[in-house]
Amino acid sequence: MIPRYQTVLFFVLLAASVIMGAVLWQLRDRAEQRRLQAQASTPTRAPQVAPAVQATLLVANDADDSMAERILSLPLPPSAGARARAILGKLLDLYAAPGAAHPVQGGASAITQVFLMPVSAGEAAVAGPRGKTSAGANEAKNGPEMAVVNLTGAFAASHPSGIETESLTVLSICATLHANLPQVTEVRFLVDGQERETLAGHADLTRTYLTSEAEPAVVGAQP
Repeated sequence: MIPRYQTVLFFVLLAASVIMGAVLWQLRDRAEQRRLQAQASTPTRAPQVAPAVQATLLVANDADDSMAERILSLPLPPSAGARARAILGKLLDLYAAPGAAHPVQGGASAITQVFLMPVSAGEAAVAGPRGKTSAGANEAKNGPEMAVVNLTGAFAASHPSGIETESLTVLSICATLHANLPQVTEVRFLVDGQERETLAGHADLTRTYLTSEAEPAVVGAQP
């Protein structure tokens, strides 16, 4: 037979447990209400979305070694270098799409960065992706500029080999840059931040390309 004091103690402990559970539940409920009230009182900010801007892409076609203008409305950042990268990324996305007239794998991720430098500082432009120039020098405000396009090694390694297809890729990039940033008169290419002799065995990447050479009418005649 259970002693009377143990029975009383059991019911006292049971009552204390019930009371503490109720108190904890009430405290939790109040905390949840305060959290919901704080969320409701916090002003909701709309996500910042870059405004859509018309961009002109010079899209290559392997069938006749030509380039054709394609005008798209794209959300572009205000920074000239970032804008150039976004536009070229869209161009390479078109090349990576199924059924592309100029099929090249890689898409937008093939371009790690685009640097803009004054033409008079051409030697500094080559050093830019290696971190030897200040960020403020990457975007000249006046006069002609050189664009330094930094491609990934994976893009170069997977690019189809051939003088025509490599030239079309290079020249379509140059023409697209000039169409959207008329101040860009020269273009240099790096691969993984380093100078590379060719894109995939043919197109010379050690030279400086003039955007005037990238006009659609002369694409088929490029060496």
